[in-house]
Amino acid sequence: MSVDNQPPITRYRWLDALRGLGATAVLLEHMTYRFLPDVRPTWFNLGNYGVLVFFLVSGYIIPASLERRGDVRAFWIGRVFRLYPLYILTIAVVLAMTPIQPLRKNINLIGHITMLTEVTGSWAFTEPMWTLSYEMVFYLLVTALFVVGVHRRSGLFALSFALLSVLVAFTMPPRGLLTGPVVPVIVLGVILAGLGGVLFGSKWIRTAGAFVLGALAIVLIVVGSRVPWQGAMVLGVMFTGTVIYRWERGEGSGIWPVLGVTFLICLTPFMKPVTVNGMANLMTVALVGGTFWLFYALRDRRIPYALAWLGLVSYSVYMLHMPLLRLFVFMVGDPRRFPPLVQLGMGLGVFAAICGVSWLTYRFVELPMQRLGRRLAKGRPPVLTPARERITIT
Repeated sequence: MSVDNQPPITRYRWLDALRGLGATAVLLEHMTYRFLPDVRPTWFNLGNYGVLVFFLVSGYIIPASLERRGDVRAFWIGRVFRLYPLYILTIAVVLAMTPIQPLRKNINLIGHITMLTEVTGSWAFTEPMWTLSYEMVFYLLVTALFVVGVHRRSGLFALSFALLSVLVAFTMPPRGLLTGPVVPVIVLGVILAGLGGVLFGSKWIRTAGAFVLGALAIVLIVVGSRVPWQGAMVLGVMFTGTVIYRWERGEGSGIWPVLGVTFLICLTPFMKPVTVNGMANLMTVALVGGTFWLFYALRDRRIPYALAWLGLVSYSVYMLHMPLLRLFVFMVGDPRRFPPLVQLGMGLGVFAAICGVSWLTYRFVELPMQRLGRRLAKGRPPVLTPARERITIT
């Protein structure tokens, strides 16, 4: 049938479970700095494990979401109503806590409008927000590729960004070059021009807008990332997720680009310009890959309720856990002064409290706003692109 008669996107439960696992890993990484620090693993990085799982999941599902809709406008409405309500709530929580927890320095409000703080020289209101910058860059790039009709070359993009990471590691400074209060303003203007052209322009203006978005994404990754080689590698990981999606559907050039990207991800931290624990990185990548393939192999099986539930509240857990941890430490003091068993009990209590608050924000903030976004998307005429016109579902 044609894309116009396509049924709604079904929920990938196994991907939800992976999101829940990733959010839990990041939460535990940050908790072990405050509770039982001696149990934090050193042979792999628990936090990096969590965010790499997130990036793989996004790389798998985001292009699928855009292509199944076949409508750039509906895709962006969905993304805005999926991410921004809780994002704004988290900022409000951090601002409300300023009497007990001073704000981080060099916070740029314009940079937060675009979510691109990590690639425009601004610190985020709370640490986990840095990954949203790469999510947003990925959205810009995927939109550009979709509009010009080259979005199916995922293997080429995955390998290209992984190779670019190696090149940047040897040629670029260790810090991003896009700094200063004017940078986020310029970036916001370019995004509005490019995305406005894609969503509201004629055929040629849409194409021009796509090139603007694609060029901006490349610039932000190469010269804007706080750690430039890492920014390019993140894009390589995300497109690796897309490669797996295309391989599953019998599209593209097969699974071989995954092996190439994996090799480069494992190799780069051993190179001289990169100051990362190579062996710990190697084990982290191996665990991420093994976890993803395990869940992929079990994708048609019933997902345990606890994992599926954690997946639903994972965005809230990820965004809110740092302010909540800081609030707990302010109220109770440093947990490390207590005996290990007391620390364990306190940690379990904090974990349960964070999950409980996250369920509330999911139920009363995330879910209603997602539903509103879907209603608004259905009420708008689709943006017809050359890529969409060629899509058929058999």
